[in-house]
Amino acid sequence: MSGADRLAGLAHVTEELTRVRPVPGHRRVGPRRPALSPLQKVSYLIVAVAAVVVAMVSVLGGVITYDPLRRLPGLHAAYGAAGLCPLLVYGPWMVATLSILRAALHRRRAAHSWSVVLFFSGVAMLLCIAQAPKSITGVATAALPTLAALACFQQLVRQITLTRPPRKAVRRHRTSTLPFTAYRPPQEKTGA
Repeated sequence: MSGADRLAGLAHVTEELTRVRPVPGHRRVGPRRPALSPLQKVSYLIVAVAAVVVAMVSVLGGVITYDPLRRLPGLHAAYGAAGLCPLLVYGPWMVATLSILRAALHRRRAAHSWSVVLFFSGVAMLLCIAQAPKSITGVATAALPTLAALACFQQLVRQITLTRPPRKAVRRHRTSTLPFTAYRPPQEKTGA
């Protein structure tokens, strides 16, 4: 039997075999995500614009409040670190805001971080008001940058939580399938 005859016979045998699926490699290819709808694209665009606006308002607020925080009485003489006071106020504020953003992306609560943001926003506002002229416009002008940054940041977090689809509702507590009925002890049968 020649080599050509053997190959022809081999081809005939392999045609009769059932096809075997290829063995997957070590990498798993997940299902493709569907393309974003136009509404989802607009939603993400709005969140991106809101993030840019929040960043601009926060930076502008920091620039405006930097000088009043730097000029705190007694800070120059005591430590000689006038430039560090704004960092001591806005450092924890920035870390807490990043923590809140991370929690929003993971759909978690961040009550502790919100308390840090509110506390240091209040500190910055009070310190700026203390340095401001004692008039209604002076106090309002001193309080406005911190309030604006806080309000914009809160709205950004709301935008992020709205773009994330809600998680599947999971019951936290067992509930009875039967309607609530008051417990009544079994009544004794009386013989008449």
